Amino acid sequence: MIDNASDRYRQGMATRRAVLGDSHVDRAQSATTEFDQPFQELITEAAWGHVWSRPALTKRERSIVTIALLAALGQDEEVAMHVRATANTGATREDICEALLHVAIYAGVPAANHAIKIAKQVFGEMDAAKREGE
Repeated sequence: MIDNASDRYRQGMATRRAVLGDSHVDRAQSATTEFDQPFQELITEAAWGHVWSRPALTKRERSIVTIALLAALGQDEEVAMHVRATANTGATREDICEALLHVAIYAGVPAANHAIKIAKQVFGEMDAAKREGE
């Protein structure tokens, strides 16, 4: 954590951990360098401390919106990360399927098709990890 962290940073870090999980955030923080520390602070405060922490939408609803937007933008790694995060947000596979149907209509079939492929792969990995943990 940064020295003299703001309340927004602290809230952002708590929300980021709740959505993405401690292990993901710990990996991101351990990989942070002097070069990208300002960016990490920005996303923690702005994305997680301001937007994701607002009360008007649930984490489930934000998760659905985020996955749809990332799919429409072709942000494959971020789509995968946020699909993994559904384990923490409460967004269901049905929710994600419905969101990606919207992507197909409003952002294009190729974008949705690719995001569906990513989601299927991530869900498969999550299922395999769950079976191994049983």
